[in-house]
Amino acid sequence: MSLPELTIGIEEEYQIIDPETRGLTSYIQEFLEQGRVVLPDQIKPELMQSQVEVGTHICRNIREARAELIRLRRAVHQVAQNNGLKVVAASTHPFSSWSTQDVSAGERYTKLQEDLGDVARRLLIFGMHVHVGIEDRELMIDVMNDSIYFLPHILAISTSSPFWCGRPTGLKSYRSVVFENLPRSGLPPYFESWSDYTESIDTMVETGCIDEPTKIWWDVRPHPKFPTLEFRVADICTTIEETLCVTGLLVALVGKLIKLRRSNLAWRRYRRHLINENKWRAVRFGVNGHLLDLGKRQEVPFHFLANELLEFIDDVVDEIGVRNEVDYLQTILKEGTSADRQKRVYDETNDLKAVVDHLAEETIRGCVEPSATSPA
Repeated sequence: MSLPELTIGIEEEYQIIDPETRGLTSYIQEFLEQGRVVLPDQIKPELMQSQVEVGTHICRNIREARAELIRLRRAVHQVAQNNGLKVVAASTHPFSSWSTQDVSAGERYTKLQEDLGDVARRLLIFGMHVHVGIEDRELMIDVMNDSIYFLPHILAISTSSPFWCGRPTGLKSYRSVVFENLPRSGLPPYFESWSDYTESIDTMVETGCIDEPTKIWWDVRPHPKFPTLEFRVADICTTIEETLCVTGLLVALVGKLIKLRRSNLAWRRYRRHLINENKWRAVRFGVNGHLLDLGKRQEVPFHFLANELLEFIDDVVDEIGVRNEVDYLQTILKEGTSADRQKRVYDETNDLKAVVDHLAEETIRGCVEPSATSPA
């Protein structure tokens, strides 16, 4: 039995960079005015005025997703270049401080500050969300439950936030630490059914915990408006090949879990505190650490679990058409993630501005011609 069509959507949040200072700059209004000419319904603000978010159209396969990402990064780069700026894809800025950032205008952002205080103000972080279309809501809940075990794996291979406010943190994903200060974040609970999920959401609304479902910021969630499962655990990947690798892995994982369900099988549910232990290890060490093989009750190098993930999804990657993308995981395991590369640049130069330059170059690699990367 063939798998259902698994549509793809990707959202990325970029940093707006002043190329002289290499710091973040509040330029979102100008970005929106000019960006909407070429990306009329695909560009929007985020909490900070130094952030810009783009989202792909609904893609039927990974080839369309690749073309969309290239087009979006190219367009955003062009808007930045036309204004003497740069854009960077990394989940924290190496040295700009949250305390000096301007918050975007709008009722949503004002209310976030009113509700959360400095927890909201400190959210100078940049993420990537991957949506996988699942029309059957009951199946979506089953897949969400089963996917929770694999979320630390996805985070480990996406890490891009080793610095915070001018300091090496010793972590590979400091974004995760900042983000989990929010309520209703982190790993989601398990749900027995779609009605169990909706009852939980309704209770939070009725008791004043939230005013609408987008105020739930779990690492994976059913999207409140669209029939997609939204994976939010990853740092934003700096290179487009890393983004497509993470996307391919997630789509293949969804496909594999659906295949198991159709055979009346399911991935074993493990206790959330044990999965959180793996998430912490992914935050701290990325692909260079050891995670827990919860089935074997052993600590193993992350490379072992990554290759087990590839074996687990191998029987669906060709049907879904993502083999080339998921095979890039071997390159990530060999060369490290963006966080590893940033740390190497810093160790070689002792200069965080050099790290920003490195990130700006990697962000648009493969998206624009080399001659188009320098301001005129």
